[in-house]
Amino acid sequence: MHGRLAAPLALVAMMLASLWAGGLAVGQEGGDPVLVGAGDIASCRSTGDEDTAALLGGINGTVATFGDNAYESGTSAEFARCYDPSWGQFKARTKPSVGDGEYETAGASGYFNYFGEAAGDPQKGYYSYDLGSWHVIVLNSNCSEVGGCGAGSAQERWLRSDLEANPSACTAAHFHHPRFSSSERGSSSAVAPFWEALYKAGADVVLSGHAHNYERFAPQTPSGQADRPKGSASSLWAQVAGA
Repeated sequence: MHGRLAAPLALVAMMLASLWAGGLAVGQEGGDPVLVGAGDIASCRSTGDEDTAALLGGINGTVATFGDNAYESGTSAEFARCYDPSWGQFKARTKPSVGDGEYETAGASGYFNYFGEAAGDPQKGYYSYDLGSWHVIVLNSNCSEVGGCGAGSAQERWLRSDLEANPSACTAAHFHHPRFSSSERGSSSAVAPFWEALYKAGADVVLSGHAHNYERFAPQTPSGQADRPKGSASSLWAQVAGA
């Protein structure tokens, strides 16, 4: 979690981190669902979160966070002093996900206490919700904190069950660590089983943070191979939006 916050990058990341399918944003104001968000958000040592919050104020819809929400360690005091005055204005319409920084406070208690029921079971930190015609899945990529992310783990089994129970035409997922990233922080192989399950189920898009940059990938397989365009059997887009 520790690192320099790049406020201009945060602005771009937040504006572009919407639901995507077929290369076009499906989240539009005026009827269709809107999901807007970023990761690595608030610090009392930066005005980046105030700047992005000003943008959020002009965008209707659901706010997603991609983890590392309150620097430096996600304590209750940091959520109160650094996150709440800016992005906290939109807490009632926020669907959060947890980052590794939050777990620098035991059990990510600052995060779970701040967001309450919206963050899911504190022992899990993963849940799902419906947003218009979309089904959105929030996962916990802090694998060691929740019994692992591997095939057969409790979270991976839950993911497959949730996908099977919600065969929506449009499915998105968001979690902190990106499967693919060209940043110095690199890609996370630990979340590959998430991608396997999402890809097999025909999910559309994955949103992540952590990498302290913004980038969007064309459709690719869980192993990173270029995939068929949307409209074929399956394809999975990825966006990384963490400043």
